[in-house]
Amino acid sequence: MGAMYDPTQLRTFQAVAQTLSFTQAAHRLGLRQSTVSQQVRRLEAAAGRTLFTRDTHRVELTEDGEAMLGFARTILGAHERAAAFFAGPRLQGRLRFGVSEDFVLTRLPELLESFRRDHPAVDLELTVELSGTLHRQLAAGRLDLVLAKRAARETHGELVWRDRLVWIGAPGFRVRPPSAEQPLPLIAFPPPGITRARALDVLERAGLPWRIACTSSSLSGLVAAARAGLGVMAHSRGLVPAGLAPLPARAGLPDLGEVDFVLMHGERGGAPAAALTAAILAGADRLHRGQ
Repeated sequence: MGAMYDPTQLRTFQAVAQTLSFTQAAHRLGLRQSTVSQQVRRLEAAAGRTLFTRDTHRVELTEDGEAMLGFARTILGAHERAAAFFAGPRLQGRLRFGVSEDFVLTRLPELLESFRRDHPAVDLELTVELSGTLHRQLAAGRLDLVLAKRAARETHGELVWRDRLVWIGAPGFRVRPPSAEQPLPLIAFPPPGITRARALDVLERAGLPWRIACTSSSLSGLVAAARAGLGVMAHSRGLVPAGLAPLPARAGLPDLGEVDFVLMHGERGGAPAAALTAAILAGADRLHRGQ
């Protein structure tokens, strides 16, 4: 008889896979780090495979870990649907959900469709904006829940996943060494875009001249400009749109560092916000892996 996988261990494994950090996973789950490590080891023993490679600086999924992540999502999704069905009175009320432009080309619609199917009495209102704008709207009480990037060195919000920012462009796009005569052509969101601010900051610190070749508050507009070869843009490695690719290291552009995608709660979200939070945390890998 095949192995039966413990949902608690799968949930712990999923949290580590999404945050790439045993410490962050422990914080999310309210567990000790030693408990998280123990549950992952037990899951690896049950599977007979190594699911993570880890050292003192980095945690990465193995190929078997990537496969297990897909199975974990399916198993945990079935558990949550069963729990929602037998939970008693259905959730109801209004939920004002804000999501950053980063997700417009992902599988977010599938996740929201599943949430609406499980909670048909919740009136879900969706706002798509730049991360910086969503932060302001949440602070002003105009949103109940936000999924967005947070600026460097900020700590507020519940970490959904951590990723690296990379320079991307059309396949084969050649970057000439930036100079005063030929500054680097940038494609970027307008202020208060968090990715834009990071890109300009690292270029300024590296002493590289730049110019804005295209700006748009729509990710689709930026992608169209990049596909046309108008310039390069900074973007999350796990959310690279189709038709674009990370630039090779030989392009000589400075490292952009990491970016955190977080969930932030307002004061009035209540049970509907908690339910959508659980759905996003359970399905986060659907949003940023294999795009």
